[in-house]
Amino acid sequence: MKRAIGLITGGAGGADNAQDPSRTIASERALNGAIVATDISQTFEQYLEIFDHFYAEDIEGSTDTMKGPVHGKAAVRARLAGFLIPLHVFAEIGGVSVSIQSSPIMGDVADETHSEWTLRLCGVTGATCTVTWCARRRWRLGRVVSEHRYDQRATYV
Repeated sequence: MKRAIGLITGGAGGADNAQDPSRTIASERALNGAIVATDISQTFEQYLEIFDHFYAEDIEGSTDTMKGPVHGKAAVRARLAGFLIPLHVFAEIGGVSVSIQSSPIMGDVADETHSEWTLRLCGVTGATCTVTWCARRRWRLGRVVSEHRYDQRATYV
């Protein structure tokens, strides 16, 4: 997995300029592409490998609804695993169909990206839950150093 990501992005090292917009955009595209291409019904571990590759040790994660940010890769990774493991079980054992999509949102800050995400869950009865949110990522040397999730919405049909 790490080799495949490295081939896409050229690895996380080797840039002299942390503010290089083309590197930030390429890293964002590679990260989002890896997330969308992974099948949660098959594995949740691959998402954690993606996180380990693209996120800095000093990552700060936050949302509109949290009282304060989560600091450090281990703490953010633990929260991510707490979300991914039940989702994997729903998909693998419960038969829930899970799809995720992302769309870029244009911005004007060199080391910052924004994207809109849609997570769709469809149960065996046909009932669906669609969760959408936006993410703002700040990048340094090809790694995410800050991610803020905002404007989360959910619909149930």
